Amino acid sequence: MLIFVVLIIVSFVIYFYNKTKQFRTRTVLPIRKKWYAARASMALGSFVAFFGINQLFIFQSAITYIVSGVFIVLGLALVYYNYKASRHYRAFLEEEADLNP
Repeated sequence: MLIFVVLIIVSFVIYFYNKTKQFRTRTVLPIRKKWYAARASMALGSFVAFFGINQLFIFQSAITYIVSGVFIVLGLALVYYNYKASRHYRAFLEEEADLNP
């Protein structure tokens, strides 16, 4: 499935972008670093989930179904948890920017 390959690549690029932004953010802004880390983890979770879904179409065996199921559940849990964390940190971004000119 070509669409899952594209989604895997896009999610990895988004992960790499957010991780780079996290490392390049000044240390004076800890909330922004946490926000970028949460966004990067969301992208990593989607990468893992899409990889698991892609494996279901490539190989058809019982072991593949088990491993892919673990990947999908773990990826979706990462996306869910880090989406909530990203929303939480986003509320404080403007306040942090006002305090640190």
